[in-house]
Amino acid sequence: MTMKEPAIHSARGSENGSAKPRALHTEPGRLNKLRVPAALLLIFWAVAITLWRRTRMIFFLFDIGYIGTSLGVGTGLYALLPRHRKPLGRRLAQFLIGVYMVGFLGFFVLQNMQLEGLFFFLCTGVFSGAIIHYSIAKLFGPLIFGRGFCGWACWTAMVIDLLPYDKSKGWIPGPWKWMRYAHFALSLGLVATLVFLFGYRPQGLAPLWWMLTGNLLYYASAIPLAFLLKDNRAFCKYLCPVPVLMKLGSRFALLKISGASGNCNQCMACVKVCPMDIRIPDYIMAGQRILSTECILCQTCVSACPTNTLSSSWGLDMGGHERLQLRPRG
Repeated sequence: MTMKEPAIHSARGSENGSAKPRALHTEPGRLNKLRVPAALLLIFWAVAITLWRRTRMIFFLFDIGYIGTSLGVGTGLYALLPRHRKPLGRRLAQFLIGVYMVGFLGFFVLQNMQLEGLFFFLCTGVFSGAIIHYSIAKLFGPLIFGRGFCGWACWTAMVIDLLPYDKSKGWIPGPWKWMRYAHFALSLGLVATLVFLFGYRPQGLAPLWWMLTGNLLYYASAIPLAFLLKDNRAFCKYLCPVPVLMKLGSRFALLKISGASGNCNQCMACVKVCPMDIRIPDYIMAGQRILSTECILCQTCVSACPTNTLSSSWGLDMGGHERLQLRPRG
């Protein structure tokens, strides 16, 4: 059974139009909007403190605490800012986390946070911050917040979200969606071949060069693909290998978008702005939360809904059939 929380609506005055009841409802409404940011902040800091206490490594307290704080600040701003300025909250979180991951962890700590970095550490049996990052953000984290990392913390999306094609024509039908799985297999195969057949071990500055090369290849494919398909998130849909991991846990995510079917007039405003082209009203009218594993929890649909039908909610359900907007053939 799907568990849903009601959408948060703006406070209304009393029947005689007096302003006093409206004022009484203003502050609780603002506090309700901060429930999700506060929950994310608490979850990340709980993990940070637990790892710090168990390992006695202050790095985990700083690393996970910083990411959690960045997410809390970004989601909090998104919740409180007016509609036309809400994207600033998400962009701030993307920038704070993306620059930290690539700049600080890459250049100063020499951690390869690309997927190949994870594969190297796993194949060589070396425990590192990359393993912690992928475990929290992309393996077990999606059980709580789905693919929220893709919407709020990805350093590749930090750049491509600035491109002009934030409204696409839909998913391309056919085998395009399988390219991400081929990319995942090629990355794993490359690392496994180097480690087990040639005895290669990335040492010294090698992790930095792997990280830089990986990032350049991502940007070199993501940006032209966005212009070619007129879709900022084309790379995320078709080429990025990371969702192969994240889609598994996101089926069971506790945090999803929900809405009351009685309030939805099926105007399709949410579909028009959804960067992942999810047919949101199809889920709402079926009495479900947004169960698509392509949802990146960016909240764009929530702020675009003219009837305030949509909101973030906590619940127990499982993702199933993908309801996606397909672009016309030809």
